[in-house]
Amino acid sequence: MQSDGTGLSWGTRMKTLFRSLGNLFIAGFVFLLPLFIAFEIVTRAWKNLSSLGQGIARLVGARHILGVEAETIFTGLMLIVICILFGWLVRFSLVGALHDIIDRQLITYIPGYEGYKAAAEGKLHKPVKALPPTTALVMQSGFWRPGYVIEHDAAGNSVVFLPDIPNTDQGHVLLAARNQLQFLPSVSPNQLDAALKKLGKGLLSEHEVVI
Repeated sequence: MQSDGTGLSWGTRMKTLFRSLGNLFIAGFVFLLPLFIAFEIVTRAWKNLSSLGQGIARLVGARHILGVEAETIFTGLMLIVICILFGWLVRFSLVGALHDIIDRQLITYIPGYEGYKAAAEGKLHKPVKALPPTTALVMQSGFWRPGYVIEHDAAGNSVVFLPDIPNTDQGHVLLAARNQLQFLPSVSPNQLDAALKKLGKGLLSEHEVVI
């Protein structure tokens, strides 16, 4: 069995390569799936509205508007009006409940939908993210993980939130004893959030976190 300088056989290296390519394919597929779905929805809506836009263009006797085909202009305007109309209707409880049901189904069956939705809403509304006031390192499985202390009791036990990376809006909650925590007074919550979004870059070089 042939091997290279690293001691790995040709078969092992090929398995590693195919495994890496498979992981990249899955990651790319999960990333593109919501985009494909959104593109398909817009394409179908445009196709269904284009005949109506063509009819309106013929009705008003216009062929071009500002150098653009009138059919395209009217189809785009109708798509915008429909989005605005449903944006207004969703304010009502019945329509809002129906929207929530559909939303939950999309979250269940479309990988990554919730993250893309949150990103889109963040770009529209620019919310101010409320972060816990205290940062800390939490000992977990022999490693220190950065997180936020939510609350603690008189005995020193704490409720800790460990954010996912790089989607720091999600994560999981742990209960930690005092000897499992190392507070980070030199790192503010916003600084920690920014570092985690960069996969932890800057925690050692910029903030000089000591473990």
